[in-house]
Amino acid sequence: MKRQRLTITLKQEILRLLDNYIDGSRIRNRSHAIEYILTKQLFPSSIKVLILAGGQGVKLRPITYELPKALIPIHKKPLLEHTLNQLAKNNLKEIILSVGYLGDKIEEYFQDGSKYGVNIKYVRDPKKSQGTAPVLLNTKSYLEDKTFFVIHGDVLAHIDYLDMLEFHKKHGGLATVALTSVDRPKNWGVAYVQGNKVVEFKEKPASKVSSHLINAGVYIFNTEIFNHLQKKDKMLSRDVLPGIAEKGELYAYIFKGQWHDVGSTQAYTKALKQWRL
Repeated sequence: MKRQRLTITLKQEILRLLDNYIDGSRIRNRSHAIEYILTKQLFPSSIKVLILAGGQGVKLRPITYELPKALIPIHKKPLLEHTLNQLAKNNLKEIILSVGYLGDKIEEYFQDGSKYGVNIKYVRDPKKSQGTAPVLLNTKSYLEDKTFFVIHGDVLAHIDYLDMLEFHKKHGGLATVALTSVDRPKNWGVAYVQGNKVVEFKEKPASKVSSHLINAGVYIFNTEIFNHLQKKDKMLSRDVLPGIAEKGELYAYIFKGQWHDVGSTQAYTKALKQWRL
């Protein structure tokens, strides 16, 4: 990644505050600290976030007979509102909301997003899409910027999105996937990691697994990802990510914050008990 040398003069009190960011690993020196802070302040406003909120929520029935997953309540707020609030706090305000099943109710509730400090544009999922890969292809014209987030709409996560963005920019790969650790990984996409790279990715493996790191449903892609999508692809985690990992272009952002996949009644009950704002 090309850089240009600059010379700046700062007040001593600012330098003291700047030095608080230096931890010797993630942020190594003052130059890196300045770049990190500027990135967090300036870069996010141009980044778009695609939220996948079109699923039918079959495993959440009977709740989802009348409510889309995005609107099921978590501590008196719809599930999706928790994600929008976190994105707004991170200055990630340009939201593409892909909706399908009961999408009118989602659009009626969130409207243009201004109430939540974001700007929402709605895109209808392609008919009979049956997967996340066709939905991503369907939004290609909205994601013309070099880098963008993709977030599963049924995920609750405490992720430092800007730190993940800095991680992605630092490593310069095609894609970065957020990973979390669980006790029973076989129900999700399991990632095998060496250093900062995902070297193998298996979606709901049938055999015994030796990794507890799983796909947390949050990605950062460069627009070149569309060169890797084919019309036959259905699921990003099953049909796209394994190939990117094989090519050495999938990076692992491992985080330790709260995480819930609210995709079933059992998971929903757990989230209600454990999720903390």
